[in-house]
Amino acid sequence: MHGAMIQNTDQPSENRAPTPRLLPILVVLFVGSGCSALIYEIVWLQMLQLVIGSTAVSMGVLLGTFMGGMCLGSLALPWLVSARSHPLRVYSLIEFGIGILGLVLLFAMPVASQIYIGSGSHGASGILLRGLLGALCLLPPTFLMGATLPAIARWLQATPQGVSWLGFFYAGNIAGAVFGCLLAGFYLLRVHDMAVATYVAVGINLIVAGVGFWLAALVPYAKPVAETAAAPAQPAGLAPSDEATSASPPELPSSLSREEVSAAAAQPVAAAVSNEAIYVAIALSGATALGAEVVWTRLLSLMLGTTVYTFAIILAVFLIGLGIGSSVGARLARQSARPRLALGVCQLMLTAAIAWAAFSLAHSLPYWPIDSSLVTSPWDVFPLDLMRCLWVTLPATILWGASFPLALAAVASRDQDTGRLVGRVYAANTVGAIVGAVGTSVFLIGEIGTQHSQRLMIALSTLAALVALAPMLWRSEAIRFPALLARRSLLVASMALAVFMVWSVDPVPPRLIAFGGVTFNGMLVDSNILYVGEGTNSSVAVLESTEGARMFHVSGRPEAGNDLVNMRNQRMLGHFPALLHAKPKSVLIVGCGAGVTAGSFVVHPDIERIVICEIEPLVPQAVAPFFKNENYDVVNDPRVEIIYDDARHFILTTREKFDVITTDPIHPWVKGSAALYTQEYYELLKRRLNPGGVVAQWVPIGNCSQNTVKSQMATFFKAFPEGLVWFNDHDEIVVDVVVTGQVGPARIDLDGLKRRLLREDHAEVADSLADVGLDSATDILATYGGRAPELAPWLADAEINRDRNLRLQYLAGLGQGSVESLHFRDDLIAIRTFPDDLFVGTDQERLTLKEAIEEVTGLTQDEKDVFEITLAEIDQFGEDRHAKALAEEVQDIYLNGNNKEKIAWLRQYALPAITREEQDTFDAFVKELTTKKEQDDARQAWEETSIAGKRYYLVYLASDWAPT
Repeated sequence: MHGAMIQNTDQPSENRAPTPRLLPILVVLFVGSGCSALIYEIVWLQMLQLVIGSTAVSMGVLLGTFMGGMCLGSLALPWLVSARSHPLRVYSLIEFGIGILGLVLLFAMPVASQIYIGSGSHGASGILLRGLLGALCLLPPTFLMGATLPAIARWLQATPQGVSWLGFFYAGNIAGAVFGCLLAGFYLLRVHDMAVATYVAVGINLIVAGVGFWLAALVPYAKPVAETAAAPAQPAGLAPSDEATSASPPELPSSLSREEVSAAAAQPVAAAVSNEAIYVAIALSGATALGAEVVWTRLLSLMLGTTVYTFAIILAVFLIGLGIGSSVGARLARQSARPRLALGVCQLMLTAAIAWAAFSLAHSLPYWPIDSSLVTSPWDVFPLDLMRCLWVTLPATILWGASFPLALAAVASRDQDTGRLVGRVYAANTVGAIVGAVGTSVFLIGEIGTQHSQRLMIALSTLAALVALAPMLWRSEAIRFPALLARRSLLVASMALAVFMVWSVDPVPPRLIAFGGVTFNGMLVDSNILYVGEGTNSSVAVLESTEGARMFHVSGRPEAGNDLVNMRNQRMLGHFPALLHAKPKSVLIVGCGAGVTAGSFVVHPDIERIVICEIEPLVPQAVAPFFKNENYDVVNDPRVEIIYDDARHFILTTREKFDVITTDPIHPWVKGSAALYTQEYYELLKRRLNPGGVVAQWVPIGNCSQNTVKSQMATFFKAFPEGLVWFNDHDEIVVDVVVTGQVGPARIDLDGLKRRLLREDHAEVADSLADVGLDSATDILATYGGRAPELAPWLADAEINRDRNLRLQYLAGLGQGSVESLHFRDDLIAIRTFPDDLFVGTDQERLTLKEAIEEVTGLTQDEKDVFEITLAEIDQFGEDRHAKALAEEVQDIYLNGNNKEKIAWLRQYALPAITREEQDTFDAFVKELTTKKEQDDARQAWEETSIAGKRYYLVYLASDWAPT
């Protein structure tokens, strides 16, 4: 948002007009500034979230610090830098400084993080330290970012034309921000990492600075001399600035009356008060803009998904609207004689635009006939997401974007320091944005919900309109009574309409919180909603099916439940690491969920301390009680301490060590969750283990691509190279995987585990496992799916998820909804062998376990295909009674037989090649057929059928059956 003007005190005034050909170049420079700024913002906030966490409080601290630095920079530059300095040179130096600081932060931020970790704590002191870390890292570069617009603004005069160009610079800056947002979210961080993204942003800064220095050398500049003519100092329609009004009042003709003298003397004071009203109005506009963005992002992500791509699209769409609005506002600022009136009208129209967004989110958008599950590529979904975001946010964002240049025009005067003008308006808008973003995310949503938050935004927009228009309504000396009455009547009617709009905002549909966009896209979910809550960090729901099964959903997706499959997964996450440890006393559970995993430790007799780390307070407080029977009322157990914090931040800052750590975070495609799946995170867990400690990690399979699953497992095994895989399967499909790891090689004592489960003090443990179909030590260990060394070839092409790239959230975001991983067990089974050095015990116990593992192995996809092909081939023999009997026999083995029977059938009939004797038997049969057609048909059927079909063909040759 910068402009250009050539002025020299020795030149005539016409030579001090802005250079038209230079202004578009400056707009392009501001596009570059905006692009680099958004890349930095995404990278810096992501880097700091790894340390201070991603709770609403942490994000509020970071956003407040980021925008606070920009606010300070916009205010301070006019005081720190002389107006005689060349604006282009100042701007270029600032851009160069931003680039250097961006490069420095890339290497300095980890050092600052280590200092913070060394003194980190929780509660109020922890929040203070988070703020100090954010200030230390973000204030220097953001201070410079905030100073760029006031710096270049001095290249322009505070005329309607100059203010208009400032609006275009602002729009260019936003356009660059849109490009930077999409570039970082969809390419730089998806394909590369945070270092590469930083280098790109630094490169853009240096290019912009270089071009700026080059232009400064070509185009001279001198500070303009203030106009001293007796003519009015400001153009029509522009209010005088406080700089102008603070100067000595002009001498008045002696012929004026006392009343006229008093009125003239009061004008500067009235103008100053009038300008203060504009600052308040634009601050309220900033508050509503960022507050609404927080609310709408929460609600839109329910429908579109919570992936990193969704958040990038929402932010880009918001910026697109601001950019369009800034361009429109810039043109209005040039043409309108009453920019204050236009600003007030914008705020009034925002009441309708916010109400429209609320209506769309509750009654329109959820019911669009869009089923993303039918789309094969996520890249085909993104345009639909873009369109839906535009539908909701575009009207309001255009009006917010137009408000900034109109506010500039409303307080501008010709002889004003444009740097100071822009700095004050920008600072007021930014202060409002800080209050709106932090207040809404940290307090409003959790306390009053999204419905009342949107109502508050409408009320604040109404207040902003009143503040902006009040001087035009109450200065009755300059307005005739009929006109004043008409204005006031119109305003009263507008206020009444605004009140109606506040009242019309409905709550978000509970089923949207529960199911996201799925239910509304044609899928009917037969369940009752028992509870819905909008927490500070996420929205949660508890449902109950007509069969009585309960499910816990977070942000529109299922997270836990009391059905058999979910219960087995949750109990495995708790019991398995506890049983692999010799005598666990202390446990850390990452993610409360339904509380079943944490509750699994309650029944272990040696457990003395259970720590649950949960980011959303509603989960333990409101959700877990719905599952108190399944989780043994864990939240009320005296051994339990609940920590409400981001798990990574807690693990970084705690000094406590544990015997068992089980980490069950939200799905990896959820933005921010990838930080709980990185190699560095697992190394942190290792450092928080006591000697002999065990870590258990949940690996989701459903809705994940195979690349996503591989990345999760390979990353875990980087930290735990002797890690083990355990299957939670259903109908021979793996639904979830639990991986366990410990320092050093694992050894499992079969006899010792069996005796342990038979002990009286472990009776509740055995019962808890039996509830989910794991009736003995053999059943437990038969879920074994392999270990890290033998899986290494399968994982060779997996991408490792590291802090510097958080690759998993991009892989998982693109692979969300995939079903290809449901059969990945076939790949693992193909390379898995019985580990003689892992399971130690008597020969009898080892043999029993080996047979049990083979029993639950199931069929590979190729083996299943043999059954399917055989059935299809038998079916072609038509209605023959022998063919029907054969089909029924094969189908019964396939559908109802156990795995040993299925594999035995394959080995006998399908897997080995046809022997010479079998071929001779068939040839002899063909020769006995009476006609050539019968012989040809028999040979054709023989050639076309499978090996299994050939063998069954021979079985029935002794009968009267032959293919028709």
